[in-house]
Amino acid sequence: QVQLVESGGGSVQAGGSLRLSCVGSGRSFSTYAMGWFRQCPGKEREFVAAITWSGEITYYADSVKGRFSISRDNAKNTVYLQMNSLKPEDTAVYYCAAGGLGFARTTLIRPDTYDTWGQGTQVTVSS
Repeated sequence: QVQLVESGGGSVQAGGSLRLSCVGSGRSFSTYAMGWFRQCPGKEREFVAAITWSGEITYYADSVKGRFSISRDNAKNTVYLQMNSLKPEDTAVYYCAAGGLGFARTTLIRPDTYDTWGQGTQVTVSS
């Protein structure tokens, strides 16, 4: 069974940090782009960050640039999202995505680029 499992979510005060992890199983994602998206109740899923298969190219939403950092360990089939200087508006369910092809930002920011998704992990930031 191919799946992604996120961990590391939780509750934190504004200004704090969290590190999300996403481990893939059932298939190697080492040759595919991976990404993080988030969703608030009643809103569409939005792009947060993406990383190409080699890890050489990363993209970020403007709202998180300079605060969040995406990385990956292909040997562990894992992608990470380090979130610093968290704000209340970062509160959302965060989803890991894998299976993306290509290198262009316009491609990797789209949810339909990815064919495998995790179940999501809640991040709550209080003021």
